[in-house]
Amino acid sequence: MNPGHVVVVGAGLAGLAAASRLRKGGAEVTVLEARSRVGGRIEGGRSSDGTPVELGGQWIGPTQDRMYALVEELGLETFPTYNEGKHVVLLGNRTTRMASARGAVPRLNPFVLVDIFQGLTRFTRLAKRVPLDQPWSAPGAESLDAQTFETWIRRNLRTQTGRMYFRVACEAVFAAEASDLSALHALFYAHAGTDFEGLLSTDRGAQQDRVVGGSIRLCEVMAERLGPAVRLGEPVRRIDQDGSGVRATTRTGQVVEGDRVVVTLPPTLAGRLEYGPQLPSWRDQLTQRLPAGSVIKLFAVYDEPFWRSDGLTGQAASDTGPVKITFDNSPPSGRPGILLGFMEGSDARRWARSTETERRDAALGCFARYFGPKGRRAEEYIERDWMGEEFSRGCYGAHFTPGVWTAYGPALRQPIGRIHFAGAEHATIWNGYMEGAVRSGEEVADDVLSAL
Repeated sequence: MNPGHVVVVGAGLAGLAAASRLRKGGAEVTVLEARSRVGGRIEGGRSSDGTPVELGGQWIGPTQDRMYALVEELGLETFPTYNEGKHVVLLGNRTTRMASARGAVPRLNPFVLVDIFQGLTRFTRLAKRVPLDQPWSAPGAESLDAQTFETWIRRNLRTQTGRMYFRVACEAVFAAEASDLSALHALFYAHAGTDFEGLLSTDRGAQQDRVVGGSIRLCEVMAERLGPAVRLGEPVRRIDQDGSGVRATTRTGQVVEGDRVVVTLPPTLAGRLEYGPQLPSWRDQLTQRLPAGSVIKLFAVYDEPFWRSDGLTGQAASDTGPVKITFDNSPPSGRPGILLGFMEGSDARRWARSTETERRDAALGCFARYFGPKGRRAEEYIERDWMGEEFSRGCYGAHFTPGVWTAYGPALRQPIGRIHFAGAEHATIWNGYMEGAVRSGEEVADDVLSAL
């Protein structure tokens, strides 16, 4: 017996995972996607020779069990991010090369190393005390939520280089400045993804593995299995609900009726939809306070990964931008060589106002600073400004500004009548990551099936 019809708004990982679980449970589904493609904040691209590059989310790592299972279910494979050799680290006007093993530290002033170590120890201890299902109930939650992560850094790190280490790490994890987000949110996020070190690491960390063919293959295969239930180019403008069901109206005037609706848009975009009746103030005000991160993801393509012959991993971390974090993003074959870099936080906001040519020159200048003169001689440059994407408005995900968790936290996952919410930002495990998106979509689908 068909338990009902569910409308899913958004064909990113959360939406496709929800739709797949709903169909498995016997429900009829219609997925409405604004873009002309599936994937949402996962997007596939290709270099001029056809090599896949991941313009959006791409990595999976240990404890992301649902993602590894999904890769297998979809008949796909993973391969390790290149991590052989040494990383380049530029902190406090000092350049060092450090081992690529997890837990390795750069050769810095001993006082700085002690400062970083005690800061990480204190941060991890606090993070483990934050309940993942109710961060607002953590010990000292109101005090932690009233301060920015930048304030926490200044109070808990004693050296300038130690503070800069945490600031660069914040940009790498959140695509935001430490002054942009709540200290409580930083602690919750790290706990949701095991620990801060795990979020930053390749070896046994969140950047350990990639999907052969690009992460977009996950979404494409899921959409293929859903078939015509996935409707592209249909941006939802309005959602109405009453005692008999829901109606989703698209920008083109199409109306899709159902028993329930699952909204998987980023919170700030979910808040821009029209609702009838109007959403409660606590839900609407929540979405006003969850901005997306600021990031430009870019790639430089070379004939070969020249850095490998110099004993380097292609990974760099620096306190001087605009590209402060890099990775080797070459395919499994090793050719062509592809360097991946990020402009994040204030760097992204500033360089988004420049031309692509200016960004290319700046990015290649950073690659040359990290890996030598050959870094300037790229054959091709590819970029994606996620702040300029109409149906994302930023990446990687939303961050909680000060005061939001304690004032509005319970409204994040609470359904409003027949309207349910899912997505990476709603996950309690691996919040903000592909793992979190899939978990959230499937958990909400189970809730909807129970309600039906």
